[in-house]
Amino acid sequence: MAPRAYGQYCGVVTALELVGERWALLIVRDLLVGPRRYSDLKAGLPRIPTNILATRLKELKAAGVVRRVPLAHGLVYDLTEYGRGLEDVVLALGRWGFRAMGEPGADDVVTPDSMTMAFRTAFRPSAATGWSGTFVVHVGEVVLTLAVDDGELAVTRGAIDDATLTLAAGPAIREVIAGAVSPEEALLTGVVRVLDGDQGALDRFAAVFHLEAEPAPVVVPA
Repeated sequence: MAPRAYGQYCGVVTALELVGERWALLIVRDLLVGPRRYSDLKAGLPRIPTNILATRLKELKAAGVVRRVPLAHGLVYDLTEYGRGLEDVVLALGRWGFRAMGEPGADDVVTPDSMTMAFRTAFRPSAATGWSGTFVVHVGEVVLTLAVDDGELAVTRGAIDDATLTLAAGPAIREVIAGAVSPEEALLTGVVRVLDGDQGALDRFAAVFHLEAEPAPVVVPA
């Protein structure tokens, strides 16, 4: 691996030299959800050129962040123990970036892995202590089951029967997570729609998946 050299003796510099190239942390983000085949990673990052994906995987493997392991359906890419140490970093970046997300662009896509990490970023264990239940969330074509069990969260693809609450939403679900709109307002305005289950559980959802609403940074046009 020939990382970009910044010429400084610093942990932040070393981290950037290992995972600071474009797309690298998004590959790590998706692998934090689980092992992926090359084709899975390409599908989850539809705009990454195939040569760049191959190069980034080679670099991350050389850095000891990613490894190839055999599974039943063939070889897959997975994070090493060292690579999994980036989980807190990725979640912290997600919380920080959430403040400046704004409205989605016309060509922005939502993927199962990106939404999985978004809910893991917004999850508040303290608000889920002593409570267990399941939320099935439809965001566009993405369907996830969020299983909460006494302060622990497990996210899986697809829906289950008999969920505590099944709801449908677009990217505007961000407004509920940020607390910009109340659950009642979200229902009235159509930000979310309850498809099945206990409508009152939407209050619990908004408490369990919440990122503190802070003033967005002022962006000055160049």
